[in-house]
Amino acid sequence: MSDFLRNFIGNDILAFFVSAALPLFLFVVPFALFAVLAERKVSAFMQDRIGPNRVGPKGLLQTVADILKMMQKEDMIPHAADKKLFILAPYLVFIGSFAGFAALPFSSFYIGSSINLGVFYIIAISSLTVVGILMAGWASNNKYSLYGAMRSVAQIVSYEIPVLLSVIAVVMVIGKLNLQEIAELQTSSFFNWYIFGGPGDDIQKYLLIPFMVVAFIIFFISSLAEVNRTPFDIPEAESELVAGFHTEYTPMKFAMFFLAEYANMFLVAALSVSLFFGGWQSPFGYLGNSFDIPWLIPIEQLFWFIGKGLFFVFIQIWLRWTLPRLRVDQLMNVCWKYLIPYAFINIIIIGIITLI
Repeated sequence: MSDFLRNFIGNDILAFFVSAALPLFLFVVPFALFAVLAERKVSAFMQDRIGPNRVGPKGLLQTVADILKMMQKEDMIPHAADKKLFILAPYLVFIGSFAGFAALPFSSFYIGSSINLGVFYIIAISSLTVVGILMAGWASNNKYSLYGAMRSVAQIVSYEIPVLLSVIAVVMVIGKLNLQEIAELQTSSFFNWYIFGGPGDDIQKYLLIPFMVVAFIIFFISSLAEVNRTPFDIPEAESELVAGFHTEYTPMKFAMFFLAEYANMFLVAALSVSLFFGGWQSPFGYLGNSFDIPWLIPIEQLFWFIGKGLFFVFIQIWLRWTLPRLRVDQLMNVCWKYLIPYAFINIIIIGIITLI
């Protein structure tokens, strides 16, 4: 994609970076609108009620109307807040979420930056949201906001450990950190996806299957905590903290927190897809190959990558309206007493299998 852009726009550095980032931004914003509507519709279905059904056909334009309403609201800053940090925090949170999309391989044709440390980069840059959340809670000069921010920081920092351990388990088998290369290795059939042990027919592949499944389960549970989703949503516990770290924020700044949350949901879902479920690879082959239509293949790859990611986003939404919220002590127990020890044992076993 980088070579294509350089040939298309020349050596204008600013135009190059804008052209590379704009498609990602044009995906993230509509996705957030769609995901909010999907969450409201799914929750309504699970609770046996109708949900949004007034604005547009079947309520499809409800979130668009909500955004238009929020844009007309007054932007207020609490008198006792630290104004500079209060304004900066939502932008920092969104930047941390949006920057992670740069290393996601949406297809063999389009990836923002095919860097060799793609997995490491995504995990590192997404940690920037922790700084923004803590900044938002402290700068608000509100005790509920500060409680929510401290809970979120403790939670995200703790659950980053099992996330990293489960990612290391996969990297030990693959031997690569470039997500584009990882996706290219999982070709031909869904039996070559790393959730099934990866490509190859040797005995190692079949020995790895249960432990790769364990790595994925640990990764997925920990990723729920990383994005503050139920049952790990105590930083935004409405019954205790009003709204958590963004209590004092008025419409558009609040919308940026909301946008970052849903962007993070797709980011961790896409990382799951890239590491365990073949990335942009089709499980059944490509129609473009069957009918000799080369330009159709990147479109199919884009469809499969986004489709798999949306499936895991749906699972995240589904769990929110199914599971109860954990207490703070239960949340930490799950991380330090269960996920981290299991992830360590899993790494040791996978290391032994790959060495033997």
